[in-house]
Amino acid sequence: MDINWGTLAGVFGVSLGITVVVVVMFSLGLAAWAQAVNPAPDVPRGRHQKMATAAAALCFAASLAVAAYGIDLIVPG
Repeated sequence: MDINWGTLAGVFGVSLGITVVVVVMFSLGLAAWAQAVNPAPDVPRGRHQKMATAAAALCFAASLAVAAYGIDLIVPG
């Protein structure tokens, strides 16, 4: 039994990259949500709050989509 080290390194690299992307997207979602819930005192409410909420929802949805796709790949169906 031989191990194809190039393929193994490729899988490791892609897994590491996707993990970093998901963590960054989720972190950006948390930061945007914090801005939506508790905006800075000098920033007027309204459009800024709606944009922050939309950005948070988009980041969380992207993280959820990647996680769901990973589960779909793992679980036979």
